[in-house]
Amino acid sequence: MDAGSNGGNLDVDWAEGRWLHRPVRSEPTLDGGLLVEPGAGSDFWRHTSYGFVHDDGPALLAPLPGGTAVEVDFRLDYTEQFDQAGVLVRVDERNWVKAGVEVSDGQPQVGAVVTREFSDWSVAPVPDWSGRDVTVRVSRAGDALTVRARAGGEPWRLVRVAPLAPDAEATAGPYCCAPSRAGLVVRFTGWRRGPADAALHPSG
Repeated sequence: MDAGSNGGNLDVDWAEGRWLHRPVRSEPTLDGGLLVEPGAGSDFWRHTSYGFVHDDGPALLAPLPGGTAVEVDFRLDYTEQFDQAGVLVRVDERNWVKAGVEVSDGQPQVGAVVTREFSDWSVAPVPDWSGRDVTVRVSRAGDALTVRARAGGEPWRLVRVAPLAPDAEATAGPYCCAPSRAGLVVRFTGWRRGPADAALHPSG
């Protein structure tokens, strides 16, 4: 399994995506990146534990058909509670997955929220990823989304395997949210699409 290799992956131009919700500002950088400032209080969440529904974070989305994968790169230089960035996969407002790095309880946590009417959340601390470039990869094959992430050129970490109906029409791309403050600016440095992972687990 060659998850996330450059073979077969093609860059996606930021202009190819459509904003689900427009950010406070988005600004291309001279080196080909994109700065995105989400609004204060923005988030994606449905019901569980917190008792509210938030569906107002900025996300730049393009089609994610079966048999394909999407990768998003960003700089992990944010530090405030619940600051977050990564990949959003969306079918509709009740069915979606967000995966990336969120600051929680004082440190960055890699994780995912899987929502099918109600949200769930899983995280794992990654304090050594602070200040580095992070890549989140979501691969769609059969009835599953497979989420992986890494910092720099380190090996991929399996973050989550989640169900997604093979016939569902989904879109995916970079997202960020700032549930607890104003002024967060996320530096996205890459967006790619390519073939889905050949297998869930490495062979050999």
